[in-house]
Amino acid sequence: MLARRFTIVCLLMSLFGMFFAILVAEAGRSPRSWDEATRICGLACPTNPRH
Repeated sequence: MLARRFTIVCLLMSLFGMFFAILVAEAGRSPRSWDEATRICGLACPTNPRH
């Protein structure tokens, strides 16, 4: 019974740790070029350059 509870707690903590690591990694990542282009361009740029 104690081993089962310990296993559940360890699995939950590992899931929380992975989620937290993803959040930290995303916050530290430098912006990509297409993210900057959409931020600068906004609504003024055409979505389809052929029209």
